[in-house]
Amino acid sequence: MSSGDSVKVEKRGMVYFIRFEDGSKAWLSFKVEGDKLYLMETYTPEQHRGKGYAKMLVKAAVNDARNQGLEIIPICSYSVYYFIKEASDRDVLAEPYRSMSDEELRKYFEERLSEERSRHKH
Repeated sequence: MSSGDSVKVEKRGMVYFIRFEDGSKAWLSFKVEGDKLYLMETYTPEQHRGKGYAKMLVKAAVNDARNQGLEIIPICSYSVYYFIKEASDRDVLAEPYRSMSDEELRKYFEERLSEERSRHKH
């Protein structure tokens, strides 16, 4: 991110999002059921990928979950990837995810990724 970027995570309804100057948005959709926060789908426009925006979105959800006493169920592959990389945030995960080893999380990540790829084929 260049220092000129002033992106911030916003939340409206069931979506965290970041608005970019080019009019596009990165977003993370979620749902809350009981004391569980489900991270459903993450999207970053192609021209903004690889810059840490999806990470910012998941981090916002992690912070909200902590503040509200919710446990996270990572559904979208990126949210699983986030917890593989950010082991210190795994305390906010619901079981069985919290107890998964890195290897088990990676396997779950691969499953989610292939499921998403098959769903998005046209």
